[in-house]
Amino acid sequence: MSLADFFTPIDLEKIIPKEGYFTSHLGSKIDHYAVNFPDLEQKDIAIIGVLDDRNAINNPGCALGPDYVREKLYLLNEGGYKTKITDLGNIRQGKTITDTYFAVKTVVAELVKKGITPLIIGGGQDITYAQYMAYEELEQKVDLVIIDSRLDLNDDSGNEGIETTSVSYLNKIFMHEPNYLFNYSNLGYQTFFASQDSLRVMEKLYFDVHRLGELSGQITVAEPIIRNAGMVSVDIGAVRSSDAMGNANASPNGFYGEEACQLCRYAGFNDKLSSIGFYEFNPAYDSNGQTAMLLSQMIWYFIDGFYNRKKDFPLNPKSQYLIYKTSLKHDDHELVFVKSKKSDRWWMQVPYPTAGSKNERFHLVPCRYEDYKIAVSGELPDLWWRTYQKLT
Repeated sequence: MSLADFFTPIDLEKIIPKEGYFTSHLGSKIDHYAVNFPDLEQKDIAIIGVLDDRNAINNPGCALGPDYVREKLYLLNEGGYKTKITDLGNIRQGKTITDTYFAVKTVVAELVKKGITPLIIGGGQDITYAQYMAYEELEQKVDLVIIDSRLDLNDDSGNEGIETTSVSYLNKIFMHEPNYLFNYSNLGYQTFFASQDSLRVMEKLYFDVHRLGELSGQITVAEPIIRNAGMVSVDIGAVRSSDAMGNANASPNGFYGEEACQLCRYAGFNDKLSSIGFYEFNPAYDSNGQTAMLLSQMIWYFIDGFYNRKKDFPLNPKSQYLIYKTSLKHDDHELVFVKSKKSDRWWMQVPYPTAGSKNERFHLVPCRYEDYKIAVSGELPDLWWRTYQKLT
């Protein structure tokens, strides 16, 4: 079975404006599936629409989102780089939701194997589960970052029959065996949407969850968290309704549109990231195409970050990095930090426990300059401790 078997072509009549595209528009640059399936040779990013919203709780209609986003995205101008992007069209709704998950999993895995970054648009956020399952097929550990106002975890975690939906897909990811999840982080959850049971689960598993208030007005705090991600999932409901009303579950509070764009640029800038999904956009609730435009701009910023990557991870050659060593107040333990000369970004070395990795002595975790300052003061950064516990 070829990848083309999973897709339906784009209906260009719905997307292309009457006057056509300028040569600078992405619509003129992106190789898309309208008649013949695109050649994947020498492509960097592949856009994938998903036409399935059966398990999008309280948000039916989000399966129609991909073409509305394309319409806006294709009208944006290419940045100061040469894009190598293909649009593979839409993954048709399977006979069952499981069939759709299988198609998404297979497509994402095949693209990642080819060194192409899948960019998923449309459907409910339960599609994140299929995006994650691709890494099982690839047999590689993955760090997952979710940008969402809610923790999509069903508190009835003892129920093995929990359905995979947009509000419970994390249960399936956390409980899946074999486990290919190394770390999970949430950016932008709002406490009144999160049960205390869910928060206790996150604390017990040493996962990183960050309230909207921690990030609002200081979005740079999110950069090292996103830099640690192998895959990212974005719920458009994480953006406040005044900036993104195209979602049946939209809320008055959330990230501003420009903050959402910055988060997406951080994701594109991440050398480690190999897939990203944008979910829950529902054109039925949009006003004058504003949410579709914001989502297309978020994707544009992801692309901009992607083509401005510094390629400073892994740390090679060593001459491009500065090593800083600090000692703690109350013991002889030494903390080691690494700073890139290219990007001024920081990493922290966390040693593997005795029974840890056979090939490496330490794990590198992205951090902030503030973590280094905490270590210089003689205290142990919380990030170091949480990472060590996960390695254990």
